[in-house]
Amino acid sequence: MATSRIEYLGDLRTKSTHLKSGSEIISDAPVDNNGKGASFSPTDMVATAYVSCMLTIVGIFCNKNGLSFKNGVGEVTKHMVSDPRRIGSLEIFLDFSGNDWNESEQRQVRNAAENCPVAKTVSEEVEVTITYQF
Repeated sequence: MATSRIEYLGDLRTKSTHLKSGSEIISDAPVDNNGKGASFSPTDMVATAYVSCMLTIVGIFCNKNGLSFKNGVGEVTKHMVSDPRRIGSLEIFLDFSGNDWNESEQRQVRNAAENCPVAKTVSEEVEVTITYQF
């Protein structure tokens, strides 16, 4: 079974439907690429998926290892490059303050986050900088 169905709505906009749940995401071309920037662009979704995946994998790691995971907030800044147009770099900030993890646990959480499936999928040509706050 397919994972999702993506429909072009016109005017540089798409609607993606997650087939199992019915959840929908609208994407719009960014202003710097002839769009209105009225929603996430496809490359915004890649950047956002990267951090979402990191947080999810940390949650899985904590569940499997009996660690309390009370706080996890991420932000990502995407930088585009030209020739070819693509994501050139991602600046990621992860705030895990308030979880009371010791240094060993923090190191294990970092390792889990940085080895999430999206991180392993994104091209090594994309420079990724990650800052953690514990």
